[in-house]
Amino acid sequence: MKTNIVLIAHNIRSLWNIGSFFRTADAFGVSHIHLTGYTAIPPRTEISKTALGAEEWIPWSHTNDPMTVIEKRREEGYEIVALEITGKSTALSDFNLQKPICLIVGHEVLGVSDELLKVCDTALHIPMVGKKESLNVSVALGIALYGLTVSN
Repeated sequence: MKTNIVLIAHNIRSLWNIGSFFRTADAFGVSHIHLTGYTAIPPRTEISKTALGAEEWIPWSHTNDPMTVIEKRREEGYEIVALEITGKSTALSDFNLQKPICLIVGHEVLGVSDELLKVCDTALHIPMVGKKESLNVSVALGIALYGLTVSN
């Protein structure tokens, strides 16, 4: 079953993270993955190894400029949501999914860029209790998609 969630993966360095995105998107019914910036695209052995073939049936596209995707999805009625800790971000557990969302995940170290954050309707963060304030991007995506689909 497909959801009303699409994903933008922008400037992701790790091919294994990209593969994990496909596999996780399959598990939670993501409708489309937009690979943007320098994010690598299938077919790549490293992506396939982690995706376990999901890159063959999850709809995906590539464009260098994520703004074109954001504009198109906004016109289609999607709420643009970054998965990023900011001074104004909402805890994932407090977010009420009311319309289709375009979820943006960013660079493994730098996160979602300020340029992209400025055009988002909201940002979500995963509350943490440990000393680290971040998770691997593919792990964070899995938690976010669980929160947005199963527990929402």
